[in-house]
Amino acid sequence: MKLTGVQLRRISMPLVSPFRTSFGTQTARDLLLVGVTVDDVEGWGECVAMTSPVYSAEYLDAAADVLRQFFVPAIRAAGSIAAQDVARVLLPFKGHYMAKAALEMAILDAELRASGRSFGQELGAVRDRVPCGVSVGIMDSVPQLLDAVGGYLDEGYVRIKLKIEPGWDTEPVRAVRERFGDDVLLQVDANTAYTLGDARQLARLDPFDLLLIEQPLEEDDILGHAQLARLIRTPVCLDESITSARTAAAAIRLEACSIVNIKPGRVGGYLEARRIHDVCVAHGVPVWCGGMLETGLGRAANVALAALPGFTLPGDTSGSGRYYATDITEPFVLDGGYLDVPTGPGLGVTPIPDLLEEVTTSVEWLAG
Repeated sequence: MKLTGVQLRRISMPLVSPFRTSFGTQTARDLLLVGVTVDDVEGWGECVAMTSPVYSAEYLDAAADVLRQFFVPAIRAAGSIAAQDVARVLLPFKGHYMAKAALEMAILDAELRASGRSFGQELGAVRDRVPCGVSVGIMDSVPQLLDAVGGYLDEGYVRIKLKIEPGWDTEPVRAVRERFGDDVLLQVDANTAYTLGDARQLARLDPFDLLLIEQPLEEDDILGHAQLARLIRTPVCLDESITSARTAAAAIRLEACSIVNIKPGRVGGYLEARRIHDVCVAHGVPVWCGGMLETGLGRAANVALAALPGFTLPGDTSGSGRYYATDITEPFVLDGGYLDVPTGPGLGVTPIPDLLEEVTTSVEWLAG
């Protein structure tokens, strides 16, 4: 298939409520969409980078620049190309996984639409619906947190994830356990906010029977995570540290984690995400699908990925209404704690033109 058209579309999506983590508070989600035309078939990709390099080294302006200057020209120079070739063609360029993932996703979407196959079929989905968890940001007070968690449980979410940071960890977890009981599937996400010196504090989470603690230390501190895993009973899950199947295998071998969060944008795309899944399954390590406040485009692909057999824990594949009053695709609506896996060709969803135009802040067409 030959790449004949590429657009870089910036959009800004207001959030239904502020979302606070250890690295900042968001009130809107600015996103970069990559639209491609491959042999007259349109495909869409979504870049999950943030506006500033606080979650990772990547950020939106840099993603647009590297796509414009290097990635798209390299793909065009390759001539006829399949989605499985994108990673190989872009291998000479270091890093920029989120930009690579967006371009691969768009080409894969077009390729699958042309062949009449869905993302789920291509990735190897074994379920037609997936259980959904929800990520709850840091709140101004414990009562506010309890109200939010109660609302999500009433909506049917089957797992709650609490964002934590030093000073906001044991007390909110204790409060949620006391209010909602031990049967609620509960986990915490530190987003690299702690150091190994905080091991004693993190061990205070052990009595609460958490599913896991996600990325407590810096992303490059694999040995620190291995040490921490021996000092606490709560299972350690890695997120930002996992950038490829190779790093996943290394982390597992070093016993730095017993659970892995797979975010396709963070690892360079859905095909590498599937390889990470396969590595983890081979080692008996459960995985789950993380979220980056995606639109319906990224959500569709994530739900398809989460239907693979190794995804045995509920992911951050929330319904559209968790973050956005209006999505740019048909909304994903929770049904008994589950979301249906799209079955249509490609992503199974497409942007609704009027809704997309409403949130678009700029469009750049890259010359051939």
